[in-house]
Amino acid sequence: MIKYLELKKITDRYEPELSLAVQRVVNSGWYLLGEEVRNFESQFAEYCGTRYCIGVANGLDALSLIFRTYLEMGVMEEGDEVIVPANTYIASILAISENRLTPVLVEPDPETLNIDPDRIEEVITPRTKAILVVHLYGRVCEMDPIRVLADTYQLRIVEDCAQSHGVRAGEKRCGSLGDAAGFSFYPGKNLGALGDGGAVTTSDEELATMLRQIANYGTSRKYINTYKGRNSRLDEMQAAILSCKLPCLEQENSIRRKIAQRYRSEVRNTLLRLPAVVKEESHVWHVFPILTPYRDLLQTYLKDRGIETLIHYPIPPHKQAAYPEWSHLSFPITELIHRQILSIPLHPALTDAEIDKIIAALNHFTKDIPEALPQKQER
Repeated sequence: MIKYLELKKITDRYEPELSLAVQRVVNSGWYLLGEEVRNFESQFAEYCGTRYCIGVANGLDALSLIFRTYLEMGVMEEGDEVIVPANTYIASILAISENRLTPVLVEPDPETLNIDPDRIEEVITPRTKAILVVHLYGRVCEMDPIRVLADTYQLRIVEDCAQSHGVRAGEKRCGSLGDAAGFSFYPGKNLGALGDGGAVTTSDEELATMLRQIANYGTSRKYINTYKGRNSRLDEMQAAILSCKLPCLEQENSIRRKIAQRYRSEVRNTLLRLPAVVKEESHVWHVFPILTPYRDLLQTYLKDRGIETLIHYPIPPHKQAAYPEWSHLSFPITELIHRQILSIPLHPALTDAEIDKIIAALNHFTKDIPEALPQKQER
């Protein structure tokens, strides 16, 4: 069986350095808020091109803490609106709603599957305070028109970089393309820990200082609580592991691009719609999404041939039981994507033989001619 993700094989690529990093932390006797976290924060801020990085417990906390801090700063008030793509993972939306802000869903561009910049302005109201861009599947959003809108309406841009470690828009990397960004280091990410972890990057000193306090029980000094904070800290072990893996991220992303290029050039099955990319640096291929009306048949077909796949994601946020107030809403492009999307294996530990087998299976899949996806309409 070709597994969708081989975490053990990926982890083995970093040995023996990874085990030495773990042993170094164990021997140090210091496991929270120490030198390892400070070192990783410095390295990751420099990598992303920001002044600050604050390590936190996970990716959801990273986004949630950004919005919580904006509330404390007076930049936002409860009930204010945050624009967010309708087809994102639920964590993007949870971070907004848990701060008693209002998510405003916007359809994606059917070509890029990222938020459609042409649809953003029509939902901006006097209560809109931010645009949460999600670089979904590892593809950078079309930032230039979004930045123009943000400047015009005085909106904050928050990036959800959970799937896009290292992706570039021109000369800048994600994490530095807006006012603040949240990262996840979940083990399956392009830069993954061996457990949960996350970070916020920003060049806003006030935001960074206040967010760091809120994430540590609301304290600037031990037992002196300025805010009603929470406990969300990246631990020393995960920071050491991430510091070990960060220098390899560019090479790992390059391997992902080469595998994606093979899929895009060698899979010629017209029943499958593969992602089109203009600039290679604009994608780091956290996920390789295929769209087909025969998604379930294709998944079964591949499973029978020893190829594991995943669906990112089977149910769109507005159809989740967690948000019954949205159940009446209709987002046709989002709903079609969620019905048709299938993610095939793509990670740096894939062998050439495994890639050959996946390509051959995709090319041999047959079914009736599918309906065409709706094209992006001029508005």
